[in-house]
Amino acid sequence: MTVIDPPLAKSLSDMLRPHLPDAVEEIEREVRVHVHEGGPPVDADYRRAVRQVIDETVAHFVDSLGRHATDSTRLTELYSQLGAEAARRGYSLDRLQTALRLSGQVACRRFIKDAYRFSWPKETLSSLTDGLFGLLAQAADAGAQGYARQQGQLATDRERRRRRLRDLLVREPPPDPDLIHEQARAADWRVPGTVAAVALLSAARPPSRILPPDVLADWDASYLIVPDPDSAGRDWLPTLLVPLGAAAIGPTVPAERTAVSLRWARHTSALMERGVLPSDRPQRAADHTALLAAAMVEDLIDTTSAVFLAPILALPPRRRVPLLTTLLTYLQCGDNAVITSARLQVHEQTVRYRLRRIAELTGSRVYDPADRLDLMITLTWLLHTDGITAAPGITAAPGSPAVTPARSAPS
Repeated sequence: MTVIDPPLAKSLSDMLRPHLPDAVEEIEREVRVHVHEGGPPVDADYRRAVRQVIDETVAHFVDSLGRHATDSTRLTELYSQLGAEAARRGYSLDRLQTALRLSGQVACRRFIKDAYRFSWPKETLSSLTDGLFGLLAQAADAGAQGYARQQGQLATDRERRRRRLRDLLVREPPPDPDLIHEQARAADWRVPGTVAAVALLSAARPPSRILPPDVLADWDASYLIVPDPDSAGRDWLPTLLVPLGAAAIGPTVPAERTAVSLRWARHTSALMERGVLPSDRPQRAADHTALLAAAMVEDLIDTTSAVFLAPILALPPRRRVPLLTTLLTYLQCGDNAVITSARLQVHEQTVRYRLRRIAELTGSRVYDPADRLDLMITLTWLLHTDGITAAPGITAAPGSPAVTPARSAPS
């Protein structure tokens, strides 16, 4: 700021000081009309704080006229606090910047009027306006810094509260819904109608961790909590997960049952890691209910399959797999050979031949309604696992080759 001649500066200061209340009132009125009333409602306490800062700013400027150096520490602290308070209340930083711009405009208008009225030299007017805008720039910078610091603190606090909420949601036994809503309010998180947990495969190292703001993530434990997973159809969530690598999506549940969704997402991811399910795309647990049920009793299937399917499992893969595939598909198609042949894309007579062969090898028990569900679960597991090997106690037919892993069923 260009220093005004001391005698003139004192004269200007004495001249402007009686008009300080009017200047403050005019500035506050402009700010109220164009800032406070021109957008979302502003708290009365914040309005009073703005009025106080405007008052002190105008007084500081008038008192500083003609001085070579002035201590603006107090003013800087005020604007820093005002910026922090705006961030705490969720107001835009633009409001504070607009208020400062309007303050400068009002002050300049008054300076110009006084310059004409009192015949100030143009150098005096220029010095006043330069000093004013220099002060307002300093104030704007202090306000922005206070705003940024407070936003960083709020983000840290919110992240800490969201971590607590995330951990609460996956707790077992399930938390009380009222406690969930209380923690969600503290974390600024809207409790959705439903959620789905997503388990990320342990080997996956996502190159990108950009997620919607309402998704809760635990990167250390490799899981996400996704609100309203079916709100926009079933396709959006797998698309969201593609940049994160292989993932398993748990069933859609109410928020208080998030732990259930996470448990089944992790069971599904375990099958993906074993190669039982493909890991080149996200897998939904709800699409593999029978397989997941079978995985829970894998050792039991190893034992009981010898009772149901011993003669078939003793065959070499090229003969065994078509029979098991046909039997499962036939049961799934309601014992309809025509539909089975269409699904397998083989001739109907081929299906009927295989069914007769199955009956010859196992007897009629495989078609007993009482055993049908158990048999379908067993077949589902055997045809998905990485290799179908003879169950304990099964001996291969004389002269047949050793049983080797069967990677896929024939079409």
